[in-house]
Amino acid sequence: MISIRHSDERGFADHGWLQSHHTFSFANYYDPSHMGVSSLRVINDDVVAPGRGFGSHSHQDMEIISYVKKGKIQHKDSEGNLRVLPAGEFQLMSAGSGIMHSEYNPSLEETLEFLQIWIMPDQYGIEPGYQQKQFGTQLGLNLIASPDGHEQSLRIQQNACLYHLLLEAGQSQEFALAAGRVVYLHLISGFLQLDDEILKFGDGATINAVDSINFQATDEKVEALVFDLP
Repeated sequence: MISIRHSDERGFADHGWLQSHHTFSFANYYDPSHMGVSSLRVINDDVVAPGRGFGSHSHQDMEIISYVKKGKIQHKDSEGNLRVLPAGEFQLMSAGSGIMHSEYNPSLEETLEFLQIWIMPDQYGIEPGYQQKQFGTQLGLNLIASPDGHEQSLRIQQNACLYHLLLEAGQSQEFALAAGRVVYLHLISGFLQLDDEILKFGDGATINAVDSINFQATDEKVEALVFDLP
């Protein structure tokens, strides 16, 4: 079964320096029918003005993933990490027992565009942690995060895997769905065909109760995130 979440159905917040589309309920946007999928709780599609960002604030017991589409993030946290996350790289911060952090757009000219993702952990009160990695641009499904860090992926505190999907126009990719699992797809760019549905950038899809999924790029290159969830 495939359930589509269209881009223009998402929540939206305009804070002047920040424009944010919310796939699931977040902050002042609340929709009881869209509270997340399995352990996936937040996908925010954020655009941050030059020289602005999120001041120091706290998180606890959440796996927080950032993926930069355009620009850079300057990250600083209470564990002593001071890093810059450029476009194309993934960041995974395990908030665990508690962490303070800030995320800024260090450019005074270029806007920052990034995805902020929250996944609920399967253990609470763990030691906070920070991981960051560039995974390249290989076509197909590329493993980004997994529970055991296999294939040199980031290690996430949940029985979940995150894949980066890259397809050229006309290319397809099959994905086997294990029994009892659910997949959520977020389309970053391009047009993607799922069965008889055509998804456009910003759309999402919840997929379950099938043996496999065929991701088909139409007439443009496709970039998407694929979450394999318990």
